[in-house]
Amino acid sequence: MASNIYLVRLQISRLGQRMSSFQLNLNPLKEPLGFIKVLEWIASIFAFATCGGFKGKTEIQVACQTSKPDNKTITATFGYPFRLNEASFQTPQGVNVCDVDWKSHVLIGDYSSAAQFYVTFAVFVFLYCIAALLLYVGYTNLYRDSRKLPMIDFVVTLVATFLWLVSTSAWAKALTDIKTATGRNIVQELLPCNQQGVICHFGSVTSMGSLNVSVIFGFLNMILWGGNAWFVYKETSLHSPSNTSTSHSQGGIPPPTGI
Repeated sequence: MASNIYLVRLQISRLGQRMSSFQLNLNPLKEPLGFIKVLEWIASIFAFATCGGFKGKTEIQVACQTSKPDNKTITATFGYPFRLNEASFQTPQGVNVCDVDWKSHVLIGDYSSAAQFYVTFAVFVFLYCIAALLLYVGYTNLYRDSRKLPMIDFVVTLVATFLWLVSTSAWAKALTDIKTATGRNIVQELLPCNQQGVICHFGSVTSMGSLNVSVIFGFLNMILWGGNAWFVYKETSLHSPSNTSTSHSQGGIPPPTGI
């Protein structure tokens, strides 16, 4: 019992010494494992920035038959997290447009679930990439000597690849619905526009090019993480279990395969 406690303390002491001995080594960044991780880090930034930073508006031209033929513009402003059912129409300040309370009319749909899931996951990936890169370049020997760290890295890579597919697909579907809900079809959905004496024409909507880019980066992230799974797998004991077990039994350090 005493010997087991001593061995545990010895292992903890060795681990503490390794963690405290930070040594900057940029060589892993020249290998596929580290280089792709940098690309994943950059791509995750573009993913959540292009989606989470979006703000736009849709405009409708309204004319009243009972007054002079003068078009007035009503505007609904929307953005992340795309709760369109909270985006009400606003009239020009101090202008009564066809005696309608436009503030009580909103856009249709709530797409916050897909948008927030996508952005939140991208932020978590961004943070994980920082931690992984810190481990690669600062604690290279600790990563090489450990069996658990490469295995954890491999499992996280597989899970991240799957979640990138799920979150990006859900966000792409939500984006399609957002374009429909803020496009020309909004004129048909607005109740005042279907009343006599009110003539509505679709004006414009903010370009959603940045949101299209966010979808592209989502699928790009999925490809990067899926491709990097092979290089992470090569660091685990699953790739060459016999060599790894032999090296540990002889007290040696298994040779690095990827970094």
